[in-house]
Amino acid sequence: MEFQGKKQTILCLSFVTLFSLVGLLCAEIDGSPNIVVEEVHVGVILDMGSREGKIILSCISTALSDFYHLHNNYSTRVILHTRDSKGKALHALSAALNLLDKIKVEAIIGAQTRMEANLLAELGEEAKVPVLSLSGLRTSPFGAPGEYPFFVEITQDETSQVTAINGLLEMFKWRDVILLYENTDYGRDIIPFFINSIEEANVTIVYKSCIAASSADEQIIEELRNLTKLKTTVFVVHVSHFLVPRLFLNAKKLGLLSEGYAWIMTSTSMNFLHFSMDPSVIESTQGVLGLKSYTPASTRLHNLTSRLRRIFYMQDPNIEVSAVTPDGIWAYDATWALAEAVERTSTSTGLNLVNLNNITSSKHGLLLLQEILQTRFKGLSGEEIQYANGKLVSSAFEIVNVIGKGDRRVGFWPCEEKHTRDSYPLNNRRNLLSTNDLETIIWPGGSSTIPRGSKMQVSTSSEIKLRVGVPVKKGFNELVHMNHDIQTNRTYFTGFCIDVFQAAISKLPYKVNYEFVPFEVSSVTYNDLVYQVFNKTFDAVVGDTTITSVRSQNVGFTIPYSDLGVGMLVSNENEDMWIFLKPLSTDLWITSAGFFILTGFIVWVIERPVNPEFQGTPSQQIGTILWFTFSTLVFAHRQKLSNNLAKFVVIIWVFAVLILTSSYTATLTSIMTVNQIRLNSRGDYIGYQSGSFTQGVVKNLNFKGLKPYNSVEEYALALSSGSKHGGVSAIVDEVPFIKIFLAHYPTGYSMIKPESSTNGFGFVFPKGSKLVHDMSMQIEQMREKGKLMEMEKVWFDKRTILMFDNTTSDPNTLNFHTFRGLFLITGVSSAFAIFIFIIFPLKEKWYAVKKFRFKYQVREKLQRVRKFFSRKVSNETEENQ
Repeated sequence: MEFQGKKQTILCLSFVTLFSLVGLLCAEIDGSPNIVVEEVHVGVILDMGSREGKIILSCISTALSDFYHLHNNYSTRVILHTRDSKGKALHALSAALNLLDKIKVEAIIGAQTRMEANLLAELGEEAKVPVLSLSGLRTSPFGAPGEYPFFVEITQDETSQVTAINGLLEMFKWRDVILLYENTDYGRDIIPFFINSIEEANVTIVYKSCIAASSADEQIIEELRNLTKLKTTVFVVHVSHFLVPRLFLNAKKLGLLSEGYAWIMTSTSMNFLHFSMDPSVIESTQGVLGLKSYTPASTRLHNLTSRLRRIFYMQDPNIEVSAVTPDGIWAYDATWALAEAVERTSTSTGLNLVNLNNITSSKHGLLLLQEILQTRFKGLSGEEIQYANGKLVSSAFEIVNVIGKGDRRVGFWPCEEKHTRDSYPLNNRRNLLSTNDLETIIWPGGSSTIPRGSKMQVSTSSEIKLRVGVPVKKGFNELVHMNHDIQTNRTYFTGFCIDVFQAAISKLPYKVNYEFVPFEVSSVTYNDLVYQVFNKTFDAVVGDTTITSVRSQNVGFTIPYSDLGVGMLVSNENEDMWIFLKPLSTDLWITSAGFFILTGFIVWVIERPVNPEFQGTPSQQIGTILWFTFSTLVFAHRQKLSNNLAKFVVIIWVFAVLILTSSYTATLTSIMTVNQIRLNSRGDYIGYQSGSFTQGVVKNLNFKGLKPYNSVEEYALALSSGSKHGGVSAIVDEVPFIKIFLAHYPTGYSMIKPESSTNGFGFVFPKGSKLVHDMSMQIEQMREKGKLMEMEKVWFDKRTILMFDNTTSDPNTLNFHTFRGLFLITGVSSAFAIFIFIIFPLKEKWYAVKKFRFKYQVREKLQRVRKFFSRKVSNETEENQ
């Protein structure tokens, strides 16, 4: 019985299963004729010879397989057409052209480099085909927004990690860093953004090291050896993963990864650190801190990793897939978004296969692009995926620390306000207020102590001893002056530069001892003095040392504490009795006088027939013309005008006179303030300060002769003598020196043509010194509080001169060319008025003549009619008789 019951149960289940299968088969057969599959062709351009290219292609293919397995009822199917870029931009461009011309693809996935991205972006824009790129554009982050609307960046935006790096620098209180980047388009494009952002965070980039990927090991070692000479020990690295092995292996050999150093790597190289590098490279990066794109673990991601591992085990055993790279994850999600957008485009427009092919490519490309940008879904890692404004919306970065054979996550940095799937709070950048928000970090050398960031030990308990060089020369003691006390045998230094240095250094949060050492600059240049800091003879230089780009290559300058620029000092000459004629050139004086007379004559012609004030004897009429026209200068004309044409002419002329008189007054005022100087390169001499920065400036001027001077008194004597009597016509010098001169000679001299061609005075320290940043901060605070201005008044304004801020520039004489438009308007207006005045009387006479002729003709016709009837009556009378 028991066997019989089991038999019946099995038979029942068999029948149920059989009927179910038959029903499904019938349903499939009935529904299949209604499904029309539309094939949408998509191009994929990758470096098929690289490990990364092969993994990305597998991710794309797997994404399509997963998508249509889940959405088997969709009426569209994406068909991939792969092309090999061979890692070269031109090959990628050629492949894209082939795909668009031969295959007629509707979208392109690829562009692993910035150069490829730019070329495909241009091509996609022309063809109106969406380009889903694995790299950003070369113009990023400063490119014009919306320049390539058909370009969609499907990877995380590199610029979003700059804020995270700034936060780490701020957290660890590092004020000086060394920026190390790769000499490629990929490396250089983002560097300006890095520099601006880091400097806005009050962090000084003491050195920017640029290394080419093609550099030999010897070149890399030489560059790294230069970095060992700097006192800064914090490195921010932005290079590709191809350069990382050689960079870090050589850096470790030179001791740059020992205790006291800190390295921060961007996600660009950290994302691939453990996917494409051997254990020796990972060993050399021990203690490195870096950023990685945040990809939370998920079941789908784990399954994809397992599938890829099996695929490559069968196809290419040399490629070991331990985890999917971020680019592979982003390519998978982008392919999913593209397949969804293709289906929505077909459904929303109601197109079938036939009319889909007939629609214009530009219209279909735009519809497809809009659907891609509007797509929002859960990605492979569980994060929400969207491409707002043509870019992948970034979620967060992991802060990782390289330890042992891998990296360990020590914290997060959010790109926007959100929460992860792990409910890790990512509110905003203020989540990381201190190092307590991070897990313990093991730094290079195996220490958990945060590196100080500089080899110079600076703290409240330590003291710094500086040997400060001070330039000593003749003249301009207000800036720097040395006094030697014979009784005490001690040397004292005074002056504006000394006061600023002492005030700034006294405000530092740590003790700095210094000793001033005189350096004679009469026989050498300031470049020699600055070089003494580079060769470590001096620890600093304080004085009137101009900041230049050449000097900055070897030493570090603080921000300027003096005025910027070079000015020209001249002697005022106000003895010319005809100075009132100088505002206008000769041709303008003659033209103005001619138009005065012409305007009066035209008004007289128009008004004379109807206005008694313009009538009389010839001499009276000439006097009236001259009086009327020249009285318009002060708007004092009293004659009443009767004709509207005359009024029109006078209105235009008064407007012209107003502009002329205003310009004349302004120019004369300028000339009276600072008499115009005209330097002749063949006949004038120019003076300059001997041994100063301006010595090189004036030597580039093509003048008859250049004369050096050393003091304020020599300046005054040379200018008062002039070029014709052994002196000079002008002196070129920096603004602070001219201020000092004008403090001694407040009248009789002025500055013209100030040019911001120099960077002012700065204090000199060794390159990489922490004092560069700290002293600059103190100088900036002194400027904001007005203390620098007070010091200037003490040293420069001893004789209560006016402040030098408002200098008068060199006025130019006004000429006819300047006002030719004004005279053209006046002349045309007068000609128009005289034309109307003449034409109207002629027209009235013509009408009178025409009217007279008409009356005469009518009278003749009437006489003819009368004669005709008279003859007819006479004839009839004769016939009757």
